[in-house]
Amino acid sequence: MKASVKNLKPYVPEQPLASLQRELGLPKLVRLSANENPYGSSPQVKAAIQAWDFDQANRYPDADARALRSAVAAKEGVGPEQLVFSVGLDEMIVMVSRTFLAPGDAVLVSGPTFSEYGLHAQIEGASLVTVPTLANDHVDFQAMAAALTPQVKMVWLCNPNNPTGTVESLADIEAFIQQVPTDTMVMIDEAYLDFAPNAAALTAMQLPTRYANVVVMRTFSKAYGLANFRIGYAVFAPKLAPTMQAVRLPYNVNSLTQVAALAALNDQQFLQTTVSQNAQQRANWLAYLAKNGYQFDDSAANFIFFAHPRAAELAEYLRQHGYLIRTGLRPGWLRLTVGTAVKRNQPGDTTINDRV
Repeated sequence: MKASVKNLKPYVPEQPLASLQRELGLPKLVRLSANENPYGSSPQVKAAIQAWDFDQANRYPDADARALRSAVAAKEGVGPEQLVFSVGLDEMIVMVSRTFLAPGDAVLVSGPTFSEYGLHAQIEGASLVTVPTLANDHVDFQAMAAALTPQVKMVWLCNPNNPTGTVESLADIEAFIQQVPTDTMVMIDEAYLDFAPNAAALTAMQLPTRYANVVVMRTFSKAYGLANFRIGYAVFAPKLAPTMQAVRLPYNVNSLTQVAALAALNDQQFLQTTVSQNAQQRANWLAYLAKNGYQFDDSAANFIFFAHPRAAELAEYLRQHGYLIRTGLRPGWLRLTVGTAVKRNQPGDTTINDRV
């Protein structure tokens, strides 16, 4: 066994809702802890899956995801050869860590952020360097630049950041990239960018063409509502993409997943409706937290990070009453996925708002 994995603490996934609901003895359980899309997925996805030719089940999928590759490239304005597809973004994090990190290297992050960046740095024998966010939980780019050393071979920027929900401007990100040595990879995780206001002006999607050490990642799990299908992709500089294709497992994305992703991508109306509904409910939550004097981060994602004097107690109370929210990301703080609007049809009906 590799020494780097002997004391590894694994990422803890969500417990299946049905089993947890039975365990708690609740008639209904609402998961607001996993940043899933509460509006489901496009009806076009269901139709495409139902129309799929089951006679192809014994055949391997298109290893190059040609139809999906062409559609994503056209939408994002990148070369098809720059795209590498993965099983969610989790597999992409594995692939880039395996490719660009070696024992003794360091990975630089702005913390708090997504824990899998550090997990896979550890697996590869690299150390994690965390620069605390500013008081408003935005990235401290000045401190990040100061933390760059010859040992730092990878930098992660999650934008909007998980768990804070804060979003950085493209200008600030590019100014930081210009301070990063060219042999240090800059990974920009845009899993939640679809939810951000003016997302088109914030995306770093075009930077890999200008900076060979920049990689931009997206997923279909969030705004497109395909978390169960597990598909994401990254845009690499043209000279790096062939190497990443060699690292990637040859049939990693199955045919049904490719069909679902293509159908989801083609239904931009569903995406925009989801983004609009999320923005309205997010605004309601932010207004509620501000009105009641809570400390919270200004979110541009589909979740909100807020402080509570009895955070663990509140989370357990909500769990016992049918609502799951995320704990353990920072002492005294909780992350709440933005859900759908709540209809109060019965006298005495309550919502999570009444208990926060």
